[in-house]
Amino acid sequence: MNQEFHYDYKTVQGFVLSAIFWGVIGLVMGLLISAQLWNADLNFGEYFSYGRLRTLHVNVLAYGLGIGAEFGIFYYLVMRLTKKPLVLPKLARFHLWLFNVGMVLATLSLFAGMNQSLEYAEFEWPIDIAIVILWVLFAINVLGNVFTRKEKNMYVSLWYIIATIITVAILYIVNNLAIPATLTKSYHLFAGVNSANVEWWYGHNAVGFLFTTPILAMFYYFLPKSTGLPIYSHRLSIISFWSLIFAYLWTGAHHLVYTPLPDWIQTLGIAFTLFLIAPSWGSVVNGYFTVDRDWSKMRTQYLTKFFIVGITFYGLQTIQGPSQGIRVISSLIHYTDWVPGHVHMGTMGWVTMVICASVYYMIPAMYKTEIYSEKLANIHFWIVLVGQLMFSITMWITGIQQGAMWKMTAADGSLQYTFMETLVRNYPYWQMRTVAGVIFVVGMLFFVYNVLMTIKKGNDLAKQAA
Repeated sequence: MNQEFHYDYKTVQGFVLSAIFWGVIGLVMGLLISAQLWNADLNFGEYFSYGRLRTLHVNVLAYGLGIGAEFGIFYYLVMRLTKKPLVLPKLARFHLWLFNVGMVLATLSLFAGMNQSLEYAEFEWPIDIAIVILWVLFAINVLGNVFTRKEKNMYVSLWYIIATIITVAILYIVNNLAIPATLTKSYHLFAGVNSANVEWWYGHNAVGFLFTTPILAMFYYFLPKSTGLPIYSHRLSIISFWSLIFAYLWTGAHHLVYTPLPDWIQTLGIAFTLFLIAPSWGSVVNGYFTVDRDWSKMRTQYLTKFFIVGITFYGLQTIQGPSQGIRVISSLIHYTDWVPGHVHMGTMGWVTMVICASVYYMIPAMYKTEIYSEKLANIHFWIVLVGQLMFSITMWITGIQQGAMWKMTAADGSLQYTFMETLVRNYPYWQMRTVAGVIFVVGMLFFVYNVLMTIKKGNDLAKQAA
């Protein structure tokens, strides 16, 4: 009997479609705020002003697109890697509905200005409680499958999934400890330097355990599946996993270099940050050597391009990120546009490419058909690659320019440039960033169309077979 028949993919499909929906909204918001930077007339009242939309853009893409896709892909992976259906499929379906209801409420709350002013943790306490409940539902289903699995061996992707579930739970609860004042306002339990330290302990690790470990779980599963090439070294994958987990949690203080945070904590954060290059590149090398057996797949197999270019951006980002923590480099680029350039190389290059490739692999498999158009997938790849490179490079140039102008002094020791002079110099680069964003969004629309048409193709085939 075909065991795939028993897999319930409805929840997975629901999360993938939800992620696409929230992704389109988040990308459109991103385009608008990028244009607001160089044209203030595009701020439409308080609700559609940069201050509120910037927060919405980050949260909708991070939680709506990113986490929504991760929920769906993790359910798919867990069923496959444990060789059994979800232990509680109705609970998973409830999780899907609660996720979308929660996203609507969270979006409305940020539109309304409910914001506790902690980056990546802006939601007020009622939304935080709902998120914890949501995460517990997810953990019950995933860990239930892991503990009752029919496959004895635990592939490395499962380790990354478990690390994501446990660590995000700890990070989120600790950083969001707050004292409610009203239904819509609370105050962080920690104060002053302690608040900043806890916030960036959470902030940097939220990036690590929402956009690194989950994407590595996808990469390690779908790369060998899509290429037909076994992973180069399982031992290296496990060594990379444990060393990454060991180091990541101590790196957040590199965000607070040159602040009142004690110097020894800053140095500790910088040291662990530099160490992170090793486990990160362990996975990069593992990916390259996997495909090294047949590099022709980069030409002939469209998914290979997504995964290998994605892991390449991961490798570049994990050199760029740790180097930014070094004090002398941080003094130049911190608080400049270099930082969003760095972040978007990871989110647009590494995270989005691997998630899109994973969805490209899963959708035809779940709907028992072939992808609607490989040609469109290839067009999608090249367009988002161009958009991402334009975006990041313009931001890096702007960041270096900003940092240099802010530090430059005249012969008498006074600052050579006013803040307004440094701001005006940014405009051409910000306009190029908007153009890059448009290019990237067009590429993503090719992806959305291709996925929807593949689903339609699968449904049509199912009706014909019925």
